[in-house]
Amino acid sequence: MEGITLREDIAAKHKYAARDFGVGELVTMYGVIVGRTTQPISAGALVHTHNLKHEAASFEGKRSDYVWTPPDVSAWKNRTFKGFKRADSVSGTANYWIVIPLVFCENRNLGFMREALTRSLGYARSSPYESFAQTLVEKHRRGESLETELEDGLFAAPRPLFPNVDGVKFLEHGLGCGGTRQDAQALVQLLAGYIAHSNVAGATILSLGCQHAQVSLLQEALSRLYPRYNKPLHIFEQQKSTSERDMMARAIKTTFEGVKKANDQVREACPLSDLIVGVECGGSDGFSGVSANPVIGHTADLLSALGGAPVLSEFPELCGVEQSLSDRCTTPELADKFVSLMRAYEGAAKACNSGFDANPSPGNIRDGLITDAIKSAGAAKKGGTAPVVDVLDYSEPILKHGGLTLYCTPGNDVESTTAIAGGGCNLILFSTGLGTPTGNPVCPTLKISTNTSLMQRMGDILDFNTGPVITGEQTVPQMGESLLEMCIATASGEYVPKAVALGQDDFLPWKRGVSL
Repeated sequence: MEGITLREDIAAKHKYAARDFGVGELVTMYGVIVGRTTQPISAGALVHTHNLKHEAASFEGKRSDYVWTPPDVSAWKNRTFKGFKRADSVSGTANYWIVIPLVFCENRNLGFMREALTRSLGYARSSPYESFAQTLVEKHRRGESLETELEDGLFAAPRPLFPNVDGVKFLEHGLGCGGTRQDAQALVQLLAGYIAHSNVAGATILSLGCQHAQVSLLQEALSRLYPRYNKPLHIFEQQKSTSERDMMARAIKTTFEGVKKANDQVREACPLSDLIVGVECGGSDGFSGVSANPVIGHTADLLSALGGAPVLSEFPELCGVEQSLSDRCTTPELADKFVSLMRAYEGAAKACNSGFDANPSPGNIRDGLITDAIKSAGAAKKGGTAPVVDVLDYSEPILKHGGLTLYCTPGNDVESTTAIAGGGCNLILFSTGLGTPTGNPVCPTLKISTNTSLMQRMGDILDFNTGPVITGEQTVPQMGESLLEMCIATASGEYVPKAVALGQDDFLPWKRGVSL
């Protein structure tokens, strides 16, 4: 390729034209259409929002056959991870008890249970900020200057009474009533996924009694979607109790007994094919599609070849790559389902006078992702190259292994991670170019940095650096293999992700309106 002389200063991560463009010409990147010019652009000039608008290629169902050459996985053929074997599902990478309100009216009682159980069971994490604030209080009382330094270090590790249980997690939310019946159905299906999750040993449910999200709806969703479910499930309905104090005493005692029983489970050797790994991105930048996402994609391909189940979500961030994903589907029916979900989602956005083109955030745009198609073309690389073996709507259980699953979620980071964990992911790989603390209550989430500068600044919340791909020190396959090793260590409890260590338990159900 001939050299191109830049016509202006162009910051790292941003784009320049590889040739001269006239007004109204289509622009491609990563081999797909990513926009249309609104002004003439000379070769070597900056391409940005002032001269490019979003545009994506049309798509339909499966047009062509797809042939995949799997990567060599002989080095991992006989490998296992140390997980928690479940009789009703794949093995878990962690062992939690969960407490869930069926409706926001029970959040106060959920808070009381959190206060009562977290410290008494030894799961509280001492925050360095708490000791810092206490130092300020003591200095104030003594009439001293408030000048002081915050000590380095993460939250102090918990010292649980039951060491084989990783924690009791409280899934507070603002739904369950006041919306449509469809909202209630979507919520109970999501909650059923968390109750049946391979990382969950048992669950305590708090219900008021009169809400749309009825106990019967939850039980029906659990039996329909997870017919093999056989773990402890304890339900407490306030309007059927003699008093709030009575209900809370019974709920706390029952939860304590459940955690005690769950402590009998220990980690055992489990096949790597039991790993269901969600691939996610948030706070993306212009390097995301060059380093972190392709690295995650290679790890996803290794998992597919090993019989595992990588899962690609965030449908607004697949705009422009629909045809290539449709062609990767193993059957025309899967491709048709994907096309139908994409068109229905975009139609709902347009009905609200919006669209997928509104997805990129101000931070995305500042760091080079100037159209949704550019963002999507890079984001899709997280899914690797394996065939698409399943296409699922929100809150459907993930069942197919040995290839990629497409999972309909919003582009909103936490709504999406909440969804794929509820679908069954027992590990999440989350790329970021700007930095984000996102985590999940029951699914260990590894944060993957796109560049070394970010890792140096925010290493306290990030886990893995793909910056060496940018500098040429390592290749994408080399880093993908290293990331697979970190996945195995995390699934075995040998590496604790920063989000877990910091107690970053983000949980945000999707109220099926427009969320980009």
